[in-house]
Amino acid sequence: TTAMIRLLCLTALVAVGLAIPAPVCKLSDWSEWSECTQPKLCTQPESADSFPMDEAVWDTGRIKMAKLMQMHNENAQKRQECIAAGECPELFLPDSEGYSQCVDGMAGNWPCRDIDLLAFLNFEDLCANIPGVRGNDMWGWIDDVTGDEYAIVGTTGGSTMVRVTDPRNPEVLGHLQGRGAPSSWRDMKVHADHAFIVSESSGHGMQVFDLRQLRGMSAGCNDLQETAHYSGVGNTHNIAVNNDNGFVYLVGSTQTAGYPNVCSGGLHVVDVNDPANPQYTSCFGADGYIHDVECLVYNGPDTRYTGHEICFGYNENSLTLMDLTDHSNPLFISKMGYTSSRYTHQGWMTEDHTVLLLDDELDEMYTQNKNTATYLWDMTDLRNPVLKNTYYSSETSIDHNQYINGDLTFQSNYEAGLRILEIDQANFDLVEMAYFDMLPDSTTVNFAGTWSNYPWYTNGMVGATSIDFGFFLLQPDYAAINGKIAARRTAHAEQTRTRKIESSLPGVKCEPRVEVRECDPTTAC
Repeated sequence: TTAMIRLLCLTALVAVGLAIPAPVCKLSDWSEWSECTQPKLCTQPESADSFPMDEAVWDTGRIKMAKLMQMHNENAQKRQECIAAGECPELFLPDSEGYSQCVDGMAGNWPCRDIDLLAFLNFEDLCANIPGVRGNDMWGWIDDVTGDEYAIVGTTGGSTMVRVTDPRNPEVLGHLQGRGAPSSWRDMKVHADHAFIVSESSGHGMQVFDLRQLRGMSAGCNDLQETAHYSGVGNTHNIAVNNDNGFVYLVGSTQTAGYPNVCSGGLHVVDVNDPANPQYTSCFGADGYIHDVECLVYNGPDTRYTGHEICFGYNENSLTLMDLTDHSNPLFISKMGYTSSRYTHQGWMTEDHTVLLLDDELDEMYTQNKNTATYLWDMTDLRNPVLKNTYYSSETSIDHNQYINGDLTFQSNYEAGLRILEIDQANFDLVEMAYFDMLPDSTTVNFAGTWSNYPWYTNGMVGATSIDFGFFLLQPDYAAINGKIAARRTAHAEQTRTRKIESSLPGVKCEPRVEVRECDPTTAC
């Protein structure tokens, strides 16, 4: 490796008595300050329109997913080649680090607003340092016996278990190797003290890991073993859980040979009430391939479905609602499209089940507007959801995963980082309150930066994964956020300036390459 070659060279210099040169990180001059920019795009384009659609007559989702995976893999390959050639020093793996307060727009080298860095763990310290390693999904577990809190961090080769009870000193406990070949796609959820993990790797199935094994475990790269394995599917893109009834929902399974119940990549329902003995229940493929889904016991304004188990599917080109109350007889409720649809990816319901936030992974890439878009839906009538507004950020970045906790949505928006926005349900609008950028050198429409987050830890911290570097523990300043909300969204605007790395060596930590300062916008959005 490059690091080994560098070490050998330094050793040779010592052997012949020559002086060892100091580590070098040569930076360009600072750029000019950018324009004064507010979080919301001031001139908001017209919102997309929604319309009803028929159930899928053929499986278009597989084709779209295959193309998207190809794009992801090609991007990853280019970045690896660039790193190997020493031409992308900004992507060299940074050192793990501890606490850094967000002051004057920066937490150490990371641009921020009202979010502190508690700790960062790189791939090496996550016991995941395989060639070409990339980060992907994560989830959390809170042990109701000991009170300890944990993160399950997905990477190309498997899942790393991290105790985050002391968030400024997280403890890596071990690594659970995934089945099959390494994969950039891994997803996990938790029920009854067990983690359920799926992957796009061929034949992976669903791994089950009893998280109680982590109680009292000493830190280290322990070789963890799965508790059980479910083989009713091969590859699977995603997994959802309904903790109210003990079922998990596997979606996006495309291997058909030897797997008779993939249902065109739709819902594959598994009973995990006995977590170490998962049992196939049923599947629903009437709308073809499902990319992601949220299933919950409905308690919203549409009283026809009160107490029903409703699944909200993000089905490549639509928002599709399904009634899973009777798993042996799943029912189609509605299927809604929208005019700017390019790749319906993921979304989440507000806690009162009245508004749904949806993100589309390719609209920024394949429409004229490159600013991050979030679609806000009125869910008063489940048979006829209505797209009420499209919120456009001033950032030019793809959105990926978002989760709602209280009145805030926590968005992992690839190169734009973690964005926390208040949900103005009455007006179907969003207001950005805080952010943390995990890829300081770039904010473009590309598949890099952050993948996902988990915002439900008891102390309010947020775990977030970086595709490029590893795992972040972040602490939003809720006092500042709530103060801004109480003051009815005082205006905020920023300018940035940057400098590029002209040359560097692996393992050399460069000085900050981004600076942020507040500014006064000429007009309020």
